[in-house]
Amino acid sequence: MIEEMRLRDLGVIAEATLPMGRGFTAITGETGAGKTMVVTGLGLLLGQRADSGAVRSGAAQAAVEGVWLVPEDGPVAARVREAGGDVEPVGGGAAELYLGRTVSSEGRGRATVGGRTAPAGVLADLADDLVVVHGQSDQLRLKSSAAQREALDRFGGEPVSAARAAYRAAWESWRALDAELTTLTTDRDDRAREADQLRAAIAEIESVAPVAGEDEELARRAERLANAEELRLAAVTAHAALSNDDGTPDVVALLAEARRALERIADSDAALAVIGEQVADLGYRATDAAVALSGYLADLDESGPHELAAVDERRGVLAGLVRTHGSVDAAIALLETGSARLVELDDDGDRVERLQAQRDAAADDLDARAEALTAARRDAAERLGAAVTEELHALALPDAHLTVEVAPAAPAGHGRDEVSILLAPHPGADPRPVSRGASGGELSRVMLAIEVVIAGVDPVPTFVFDEVDAGIGGAAAIEVGRRLARLAESSQVIAVTHLAQVAAFAGNHLTVVKGNDGAVTASSVRRLEGAEREAEMARLLSGLSDSDAALTHARELLATGRAVG
Repeated sequence: MIEEMRLRDLGVIAEATLPMGRGFTAITGETGAGKTMVVTGLGLLLGQRADSGAVRSGAAQAAVEGVWLVPEDGPVAARVREAGGDVEPVGGGAAELYLGRTVSSEGRGRATVGGRTAPAGVLADLADDLVVVHGQSDQLRLKSSAAQREALDRFGGEPVSAARAAYRAAWESWRALDAELTTLTTDRDDRAREADQLRAAIAEIESVAPVAGEDEELARRAERLANAEELRLAAVTAHAALSNDDGTPDVVALLAEARRALERIADSDAALAVIGEQVADLGYRATDAAVALSGYLADLDESGPHELAAVDERRGVLAGLVRTHGSVDAAIALLETGSARLVELDDDGDRVERLQAQRDAAADDLDARAEALTAARRDAAERLGAAVTEELHALALPDAHLTVEVAPAAPAGHGRDEVSILLAPHPGADPRPVSRGASGGELSRVMLAIEVVIAGVDPVPTFVFDEVDAGIGGAAAIEVGRRLARLAESSQVIAVTHLAQVAAFAGNHLTVVKGNDGAVTASSVRRLEGAEREAEMARLLSGLSDSDAALTHARELLATGRAVG
């Protein structure tokens, strides 16, 4: 339930506070005073697209704030906490929820949910659990088959909801299988060509049998073989310098002699002993290097021109793989993944048969689900037609008869049904679709009747009607007001209206007052009671707030409204 709304610099409204509360609230005012801005502001709080054109001329930004009363531990409060906000407990299991929205003149906006900044999408997520808004555009939307189907599905409740969910799952399953099968059969030539190319590539890679990193190792090997003589000369010279076999002094022998000389006297001086250890270490290192050079020369002697030729040949084979696949590693990876892909492609024939069988089974399941959904909708359609007809009788259409027809339609994600709402406004008239046969006033009452009936099975905490009385007047308007008052016994009802016959039944009457300071038009909102309310009702009736006849009629209407309350 909306407790209060505050508007600032929205349209022609400079600043206004709208006290709402329980029951039926009527909002009236002169044409152009800004009544629709109330609905616009509410739309902003419900996550609708922000329009910088709604910002009051000369203002930097428009702001809307709303205070809702929600269950402290209900789903709305839970989603607010998930978004980082919170609600304020007020006792009795209820809590206040604060929502806010600003729109700058440049088009930028900001939303707040439970005291925390949040994306506008969070407001939209909360909207369905807070308010149902109906305006003249919704009456026009009711003419569409999709809107009529949605209304029937809402009324159908859990049976229709469960049948529709089961159908949707079966539909998605069938569509996935059908798409896969279509791809297989349509791209059969391309897949066969891909299989041939994969088979040839895999055969080539398997014949080469590459090893990861092999090309890099062969490059190093080729470099060594190509410079074998230079490497040999360098190794021989180094080995001779370290350890000669011809009797000439060498590094190893000289280091050994130095080590022995130092060891003989090392006990006499600790510093000299340290130097002796360093010389000994150098001797060991020189000996290790001489041994390593000997081994290197022996290995180099085993290599020859024939090995270089073999290495170059292998590198040439690997270069062919690199040109085709980019690298040796990529060729090895293709060998692993391509084999699995080839198995899949070679299985196309059997796979088509399997998919056809699976799709046929899915189609049978889809048929069964569609029939179950149609049956649930037809059952709901009969009940909805009877209930709405009864409501229309209470809305000054005593002879009207409404039927809801469920006819076969092309398969789609929502089912195989086309839903049509047909209205026979008086006996003897052929039922005609409301999309073609209903007048504006009749359509207004049909929409209200449907919403009232659906509210009985799918309760909504707050209804907002923007000129639901369009196209009607007189006795019909009185009955609309009477029905709104009765609806307000179980839900909060807010109605923007231009008819005194509707406003008379409101327990809370607000008026949007327009003032002009010579430069800027601004509107404010105030609650009407007593003589002020009578004057506003008289203005709605006759255009004159001080007409004795209009005031008398206004008092009669208010008395009628109080009798209903």
